Amino acid sequence: MARTVASLPPGSRITDHISLGVLTKTFPLDKVQAVVAAAGKTSQRQRDLPAHVVVYYVLALTLYMQVSYREVLRGLLEGIRWLLGPEQAVQVAGKSGISQARTRLGWEPLKQLHDAVVAPIAVKGSKGAWYRRWRLVSLDGSTLDVADEPDNQKIFGRPGASRGTSAYPQIRFVSLVENGTHVLFGTQLGGYSTHGEIALAHKALPALKKGMLCLADRNFFGFDLWKKASATGGDLLWRVKKNLRLPCEKRLPDGSYLSTIYRTDKDRRAGANGIRVRVIEYTLDGVADAEPRYRLVTTILDCAQAPAVELAALYHERWEIETALGELKTHLRGSQIVLRSKTPDLVRQEFYGLMMTHFAIRGLMHEAALQVGEDPDRLSFLHAVRVVRRKLPHFAAIPPSAEKSLS
Repeated sequence: MARTVASLPPGSRITDHISLGVLTKTFPLDKVQAVVAAAGKTSQRQRDLPAHVVVYYVLALTLYMQVSYREVLRGLLEGIRWLLGPEQAVQVAGKSGISQARTRLGWEPLKQLHDAVVAPIAVKGSKGAWYRRWRLVSLDGSTLDVADEPDNQKIFGRPGASRGTSAYPQIRFVSLVENGTHVLFGTQLGGYSTHGEIALAHKALPALKKGMLCLADRNFFGFDLWKKASATGGDLLWRVKKNLRLPCEKRLPDGSYLSTIYRTDKDRRAGANGIRVRVIEYTLDGVADAEPRYRLVTTILDCAQAPAVELAALYHERWEIETALGELKTHLRGSQIVLRSKTPDLVRQEFYGLMMTHFAIRGLMHEAALQVGEDPDRLSFLHAVRVVRRKLPHFAAIPPSAEKSLS
């Protein structure tokens, strides 16, 4: 299929827009170099694109999904030229050279950097991030379209459609989100056809920690996942399907009750290997399109610590993850934009770059909210992205040679 070369609007240059300052602050050079070295990807000789520069380049790509590879690189290298002086020659690699540099780096260093840095950032004074003593987080998953290439189709698969299959292969991912800051963390990536949300959720759960209260929709509830999630030390508040057997074993003063869940009917009959839960049932009277009844289960068995009416209201904070996913897929990636990488390894690389860029921007917004005592939810993510794109950084943190350090 013929493609139109991506470009900026007439009269504008990417160096007038590009900003990696917020990215280099979030992902410092020493940490990037350490991850690259640990993965055995450090450049062994002088190259146009040393490995640590490619890491920042991948992050830059996610800020400019509609801009060509070379144009993004030109903006990055012109920033380096500004640092070193106009007499320094700067070579802008061609598309094949960029692809080769990205392939040399691979996706593992990006994932390792993501896993090492991306984590909840709310502090005690962060508004909207806490319920009593708990840090609020949510669990959910989504999909992204990737380039329609044979290898991407083979590795990731594609969903069905009303007439055959969809236009693009897709990747599937599951994340935890810190509700108050919209930071997506613990993210696990898989193919659309080869990984279901529950399987990826099992892999994401180690990021759940003691002191967190995790919200999740009814599609995630199951005995094994609940058991694994509760074993992390975090507390849970998950919606369950209306046909799940949850007999009332003890009614509590706030109207909730204690029950027990089992993996199998055999265990239920024997009263063995069960897990005690607290059940909250409620209705939303006068709310359009509300379901007849909602059922939640929680690991917080003491109703004095978390009254049922508060948990019922709190559960609807789970929709914060939908907002965070919307930021990632629409405002940062761009509406109807397809991840552009042509091979599965570079798709993975691009995906983790996208997740890290979202984290960096959300960190910037959190800092701004703290300074004015505001809830980060009240700040515009799209505006923050535009600011990051608009500001020309000082690229002192990205020397063009792997052998040079920060000045």
